[in-house]
Amino acid sequence: MANTPVINLRKGHAVRYNNDVCVVTETELKTPPRMASYVQMSIKSLVSGKVHNLRMTSNESLDSVILNKDAHEYSYKDGDGYHFLHPETYDDVTLNEDLIKDVKLYLLEGQKYLIVFTDDAVAGIELPPSMVMTIAEAPEGVKGDSANNVYKAAVTETGLTVQVPLFIGPGQKISIKTEDGTYLGKA
Repeated sequence: MANTPVINLRKGHAVRYNNDVCVVTETELKTPPRMASYVQMSIKSLVSGKVHNLRMTSNESLDSVILNKDAHEYSYKDGDGYHFLHPETYDDVTLNEDLIKDVKLYLLEGQKYLIVFTDDAVAGIELPPSMVMTIAEAPEGVKGDSANNVYKAAVTETGLTVQVPLFIGPGQKISIKTEDGTYLGKA
């Protein structure tokens, strides 16, 4: 681990803060008149997802962390956790509920995800920017509601609830933006 001055940190850098691996999401150098400059930054924990807003003097530093990302295919869930298989080495990586809780409704068997490693330990999981999912349940669209862009709640095969247009029904495949769970279009 190397100490990195906070003034040199940029969006996407990984640091250790309170014994937790975090990724810098925002950083801004502020230089108020007649005061010492400081760095205002936001970092997000890879494990808990908690965002920390920090204000540090420009000469302070944080420990940098090297992140390695490797594609793994989601296999199944059992009592031990969620199992991901490396497509070439067939290494099985098991993630517990804490690492998965924010993304578990996006897990599809056979889909590849980026597992984030730091210090040979799993630090988190990255979803692709968008995913194709099948609608399992969707109420019928009401006639006459088509004058405006009207949406209804539909449930995907994994249990994720998505707001979709009235014409989407069960069995149809849709594309979903994983950042916020919004409907992108038919797939």
